[in-house]
Amino acid sequence: MTVRDRMLGWEARLMVIITAALVVFGLVSVYGASSALMQRGRPIGSSLALDQALGAAAGGLLLIIATRFDLERLRRWSWPLMLGTFAALVILLLPFTHAIAPRVNGSRRWLQLGISIQVSEVAKLVVVLWTAMLCAKKAKELTHLSKGLLPVLVVVVPLSLLVLLEPDLSTAVVIGLLAMIVLFAAGARIGHFILLGLIAMPLVWEQIQHMQYRVLRMTAFLDPGADRLASGYQIDQSLIGIGAGKLFGVGFGQGQQKLGFLPYPYSDFIFATVGEEWGFVGVVFLVLLYSAWLFLALRMAKAANDPFRQYLGVGLAALVGVDAFLHMGVGLALVPTTGLVLPFISYGRSAMVMALVATGLLINLGSRKRAIVV
Repeated sequence: MTVRDRMLGWEARLMVIITAALVVFGLVSVYGASSALMQRGRPIGSSLALDQALGAAAGGLLLIIATRFDLERLRRWSWPLMLGTFAALVILLLPFTHAIAPRVNGSRRWLQLGISIQVSEVAKLVVVLWTAMLCAKKAKELTHLSKGLLPVLVVVVPLSLLVLLEPDLSTAVVIGLLAMIVLFAAGARIGHFILLGLIAMPLVWEQIQHMQYRVLRMTAFLDPGADRLASGYQIDQSLIGIGAGKLFGVGFGQGQQKLGFLPYPYSDFIFATVGEEWGFVGVVFLVLLYSAWLFLALRMAKAANDPFRQYLGVGLAALVGVDAFLHMGVGLALVPTTGLVLPFISYGRSAMVMALVATGLLINLGSRKRAIVV
């Protein structure tokens, strides 16, 4: 009798090591960035680090499951998962669901179902899966605007609008970007992307103007030194922290920017905290880890044995890579402030779990089947 087993390639094994290094570094960084913060007179560093560790444990379990999950079954589930994501986003916005979808910092992004779930993080993974499925199905039609691109937009645009209504402009844009990356990998025409960009840019700009804080973020990005105590405060404090780290950093837990100067030093601006406490060496180490992770992800996607797996691999690589480099770009004032997390590093259990599930699916792509006679 012959059975099938899975054998990991060297890319998958190396990805496991890199992912583990990122997660451990993230747990240490979350603790260091929050160690001096107080809530109701008590330090919260240990609490946040423990929460993040629990998220990493849950994500690690799901990673193992994802490495062995039947991807064909997952492909068949893409439509039910998409419809379920739509339903969850609608529930967030209903006026009578505040008990399970409370407003936090002006936004309704989390479903409280015994555990807290940030639905938009799940939506990013589902969009990648669903778009990969549709691209594989419509491979020969993707060069046609009406038959290839528009069916994707009919689903992705409403999904992005629901995320925008939370409100969360940054994640709404990223969801659309992830779908476009998968489409590009599948062979959609560049001219269509240029057309979509020309249509989307004024719409995005209108949304920026609709909210005063978004306008301030954009003006701070364009001229960070114009109003350092108001609109440019976050970027200015981030750059001060990174600059203070110099070559080797001020030392773990010794950063000063987290002491009320840098907002959300353990999540939105954790890269600046890393730069301050670990210095240029720590920043380069982090960039190299992400670059290696992304290289391995794309290599495994390229080696996959069918179009669906290839497109899925590209989308999963983008899911982590886009967030990572946009987050680091914010810390360095290279892009406007977005509020996106640094995958595996920033505090946030939903983001941690989704990044680990994406890694597990990539490892699944990179595994090789072998026959065992018993």
